[in-house]
Parts: sequence; structure tokens; C-alpha cells
Amino acid sequence: MSDTSTQPTLQPASGDLDGAKLVYILYFVSFIFGITALGGLIFAYLKRGTASAVAASHYTWQIRTFWIGLLYSLLGVFSLFFVIGWFILLATVVWFLVRSIKGFIAVGEGRAIENVDTWFW
Repeated sequence: MSDTSTQPTLQPASGDLDGAKLVYILYFVSFIFGITALGGLIFAYLKRGTASAVAASHYTWQIRTFWIGLLYSLLGVFSLFFVIGWFILLATVVWFLVRSIKGFIAVGEGRAIENVDTWFW
């Protein structure tokens, strides 16, 4: 007797993760042209509702990365008067890169983001 599983698969449809890859690329390019991050955010919001479970996890991760990164950046800017602001901004850049690289690797492997609700990595 063959063992066929009736559990739903989390594998995305072919090409379903291309949009998530695009958002990660826009986030990387935002280090040169900052406005591309906003374009990535808008794209992620538009695609999240119709995406597969794997792609939706990436879009949610990307949306949270943008907003939390903006919060950390504003905290750094407002504390620039104190020396700690420079360290907060540097930590925010590193944090943003780590989250984006982690997501880009996962999307390349076709994996979902495991804990999209985290504020760290």
C-alpha cells in the first residue's frame, strides 16, 4: 500500500516567490537609493493577500522589517544629540541587513520564514 499524504503542502507555486525576491532586492538597493525600500513595502502589502503561505510569510517578514527598521532609525536620529544615536543607527543597518539576507537565503531555498513575529532576527 502506498503512503500518500493528504496534508496540504506549503510549497509555493512556481514563480510565487519571485515577488518576495524582488522586495529583498529593493531593500538591498535602498542602501543606495532609499526610496526603493518604500516601493518594496508597497509591493509586499499588495502581494501578501494573494500569495501562498510561504510567500506570505516572506511578505509579512518584509513588512515588519520595514516598519521596525523605521522605528529603530527614528530612535537613532532622535538620540543623535547623545552619542548613543550613532550606535543605534549602525545597529539598525546591521539588523536590517541580517534580516534581509536571512530572508533572501530562505526565499532562494523555497523556505518560509519560521518566526515572522520576532523583532530581532
